[in-house]
Amino acid sequence: MNTSPRPAATAAKAEAKSSGGASLFSVIVIILAFVISYIVFKFVFGDGSHFQGGNPENNPNPGDYLGVVYKGGVIVPFLLTMFLCVITFSIERMLTISKAKGSKGIETFVRTVRQKLNANDINGALAACDAQKGSVANVVKAGLMKYNEMARERGMTTDQKVLAIQKEIEESTALELPMLEKNLVIISTIASIATLTGLLGTVFGMIRAFAALAQAGTPDAVALANGISEALINTALGIGTSALAIVAYNYFTSKIDELTYSIDEAGFSIIQTFAGQHGQTTATQTV
Repeated sequence: MNTSPRPAATAAKAEAKSSGGASLFSVIVIILAFVISYIVFKFVFGDGSHFQGGNPENNPNPGDYLGVVYKGGVIVPFLLTMFLCVITFSIERMLTISKAKGSKGIETFVRTVRQKLNANDINGALAACDAQKGSVANVVKAGLMKYNEMARERGMTTDQKVLAIQKEIEESTALELPMLEKNLVIISTIASIATLTGLLGTVFGMIRAFAALAQAGTPDAVALANGISEALINTALGIGTSALAIVAYNYFTSKIDELTYSIDEAGFSIIQTFAGQHGQTTATQTV
């Protein structure tokens, strides 16, 4: 009796372990980003040298933008945290997607695989996958290995073999895509809430400004200026962070779509070649 674990179960365990590691990484990044943001806000932006009389409660020195940002109030560290998270996860996604592409251009790799398949050189196509590496090459290699397995299979019809190859490619793709899409949900969430957080800071700033105006007698000019500064700074930081997150999310989504299209193109070529080599071209309609 065979007691070895099934490939699907092993892959599922590996994916769950990878997902847990990615979640831990995300939590650590967010916590570190907040700590760094608070330190920068309190001890860099809030340093007395940026304010008149050396007192952070006073107006910033003319032209001192660090002091101006400090006047954004308690919401600023949260907005800075979101900004650092967008930068960090964008760099992480850029490295991951670049690694997923492999050592050469995707178009060149897919073209090479198709040429090898047209020449019925499966071993050459496998060698190209080994040289390419990355997520696309992993999926194509899984399909080619299944191709070789089905070519030696004698107990299945051609339609069953084609479906088996197609299923192998789909399962391999399903295992690779989550790795490419990790942390994108954080970027998309920041894109949605950064503006709202900035507006929350704007509301706090306007409350302070109107509170200064509501005082009896002469309004407190310093409190009024600080309230307006808080409102404007939070608005600017919130909109800027949200815009950056939207651009990053759309950029990485488009790159993942390109990889997915390349996988689909290579997978179709594998199935089409197998069906053609075994005299069952109609089986390609199942793709």
